[in-house]
Amino acid sequence: MNKSVDSTATDTFKVAALQMVSGTDLQENLNEAERLIAQAAELGAQLIALPEFFCLMGREDQDKVKIAEDFGQGQIQSNLADWARKYNAYIVAGSVPLRSPEPQRVFNSTLVYQPDGHCVARYDKIHLFSLNQGKIQFDEAETIYAGNLNSVVVQTPFGPIGLSICYDLRFPELYRQMGAVNLILVPSAFTYKTGQAHWELLLRARAIENQAYVLAPAQGGEHQNGRRTWGHTMCVDAWGRVLDVLPTGAGLVCCELSMEHLARVRQRLPALSHRVL
Repeated sequence: MNKSVDSTATDTFKVAALQMVSGTDLQENLNEAERLIAQAAELGAQLIALPEFFCLMGREDQDKVKIAEDFGQGQIQSNLADWARKYNAYIVAGSVPLRSPEPQRVFNSTLVYQPDGHCVARYDKIHLFSLNQGKIQFDEAETIYAGNLNSVVVQTPFGPIGLSICYDLRFPELYRQMGAVNLILVPSAFTYKTGQAHWELLLRARAIENQAYVLAPAQGGEHQNGRRTWGHTMCVDAWGRVLDVLPTGAGLVCCELSMEHLARVRQRLPALSHRVL
């Protein structure tokens, strides 16, 4: 496993993470996503990441199943490819509902589009969230079909980028399986309560232990379906410092990632090369 910084990567790379308060109307969410993508492109972002289920936060859990698409086809994926070309940027769809082997469940999938509009990576969420707090009960497994147990790393001009989604953040073994990556993506829709308690702590921990940047676009606010998400979209550097954060509401954070910074962190504290397990 290569523990050093990828020498073929560009020296700096500007990224943006979008924060949304997605509603129950697919087209309205797509319009809002493009509005924010356009803002990020104006700031010079070369990679623009959307939050989990940016396209729909339905009134019922089954609503995501109703808009599910076959991989490589459909309105949502067509828009994503068009945006990548139009704004000449990598577009990371925080998650898209894709049809699974079971008609009542969908894959919760991150899709990565390069600037020519081609989809170059897909990651299906493997850890499914559930919550049981008396009157408040929730189980993603009722509508989401878990992906296989392999991590997904995509090569970009900034070097290798590891993909994950929301609840995956609590399972560090997934990120270790990625190897030495320069950036970790964590599109999310954290609940307000769990986000308030653990969101920043977990993001900073993943950045520190993997000596990588972490970019976490999130849902953040009061949704039409009554759900409240934590937000706090942020970018964290490889030393665990929060470079930018948006607490709540629609908007974005934009940061410039530095290869020099990554190399300096890994050289001064070569924890990745000290691993014995």
